Amino acid sequence: MQSEESINLRISDLELVRKAGQGEDTAFHELVDRYANDLFRLAYSLTGNADDAEDILQETFLGAFEHLRSFKGRSSVKTWLIRILVKQVAKYHRYWRIRKTKSIDEVSESAKAVLPARNHEFRMDINTMISTLSPHHREVIILRELQGFSYKEIAEALGIAPGTVESRLFRARQDLKERFKGYFS
Repeated sequence: MQSEESINLRISDLELVRKAGQGEDTAFHELVDRYANDLFRLAYSLTGNADDAEDILQETFLGAFEHLRSFKGRSSVKTWLIRILVKQVAKYHRYWRIRKTKSIDEVSESAKAVLPARNHEFRMDINTMISTLSPHHREVIILRELQGFSYKEIAEALGIAPGTVESRLFRARQDLKERFKGYFS
């Protein structure tokens, strides 16, 4: 457990970015230590695969390292890192969408088959349900419902307007309700 003094002396994220941008390796390593676990969980939520999440996490930190000097501090460091991660996840999805042979409808049907309709004795698999959504809808649902981000934080992380966040969340929720209505009745 950290002492009160060491907590008070903890360097701010902005200071770490500034120092890392000046070439201090330990400052960048501290940023990685602070955010790696949260970012990994987010990447895993967005991909559903630990190996891919680890790759995306590495690409996220590489992207952050390459752009340290261009960070202006208009958002929190956490939001900046999440924005980089979301862009990496989008690249991941584009890559796999091109190579995947199943259509989204086939994925939806297989997900429905995995979930036993009208049988409340089985626990529903949220990740399977969320995986049936489009990437844009999946991102906002995960950031809002699983990560607990505010609409403003989601808008900053995704680089979209708060109104767009609201509409995507509404559509994602409606889509989930429609696709899995038999499960809930």
